[in-house]
Amino acid sequence: MSQSRIPATIVTGFLGAGKTTLIRNLIAGAGGRRIAVIVNEFGDMGFDGGLLGDCGDADCRPDSIVELTNGCICCTVADEFLPTMEALLARDPAPDHIVVETSGLALPQPLVRAFAWPTVKHRVTVDGVVAVVDAAAVEDGRFAPQGDDPARDHDDPIEELFEDQLRCADLVVVSKADLLDAAALDRVDAIVRREARDGTPSIHGSPKGLPADVLLGLASGAEADMVGRESHHERAGEEDHDHDDFVSVVVEPLAFASMDVLRERIGAALSVPGVLRVKGRARIAGKPAAVVVQGVGPRVETYFDPAEGSGRLVVIGLTDFDTAAVSSRLAG
Repeated sequence: MSQSRIPATIVTGFLGAGKTTLIRNLIAGAGGRRIAVIVNEFGDMGFDGGLLGDCGDADCRPDSIVELTNGCICCTVADEFLPTMEALLARDPAPDHIVVETSGLALPQPLVRAFAWPTVKHRVTVDGVVAVVDAAAVEDGRFAPQGDDPARDHDDPIEELFEDQLRCADLVVVSKADLLDAAALDRVDAIVRREARDGTPSIHGSPKGLPADVLLGLASGAEADMVGRESHHERAGEEDHDHDDFVSVVVEPLAFASMDVLRERIGAALSVPGVLRVKGRARIAGKPAAVVVQGVGPRVETYFDPAEGSGRLVVIGLTDFDTAAVSSRLAG
């Protein structure tokens, strides 16, 4: 591998798995490395890039973070990702390392292959694909059923994404491991081993983050080593992945009466069949600071953010979820 090529890490994982938190901690512990971050969002409203840019660390400067919000990066490689990568590579000084956070609905495979394109392949290489897995969600059966049932429905788009993201990984980070007991965590680890390629290492995440040297320096050269990483549809000889199964809407609620009311309304929206994720910023009546909202499954996380920001929430779910019901439950 040429030492002149800039290493790039692709961070994949389903909605709410903890990718942004992992990258925030990585930047904070980068040890002086110049790390450029490309953040891809599913839908029309950017959010995760802002969370990285205001992480409170000098290395989280806004000019080191590029946010793509025009769809899912695995479907817009030529139009979105490659021009962004070329612009990063033209910087002086160039980044020491590039981190790409994919949308939770993205396949890493097309993105890995993009690093073999003529305009970038001599300047950058895939150091590693890191898949972040939500341990609590896996234990709840939301991504993959317990056991290896040959009759399970492999047409489930969520399960397919889970399989494909793990299959491409060079390293699996099992996040939210602290929420499970030892027996449950063993079950999750068994599912990860089942879905990942043989020999793929996995590690349990920590709320304090993982050392940068654990995540960087994998030297996989994945763009030249795609055998065994193929997606579900590629293995079946079908057409490329698309996102017809998923949709996002942006809701701009009025200010909520209290934090308790906000959390109750977010929980109610998440309970609408087909809703997978609610995230963004909301307002509390009488409070100058906005509230950062992160909701997935039954979990709702909120905290005040001193940064200015209007109340806008993005809701992501299966195509047939009741958007009117969600909007009414998120009314301030």
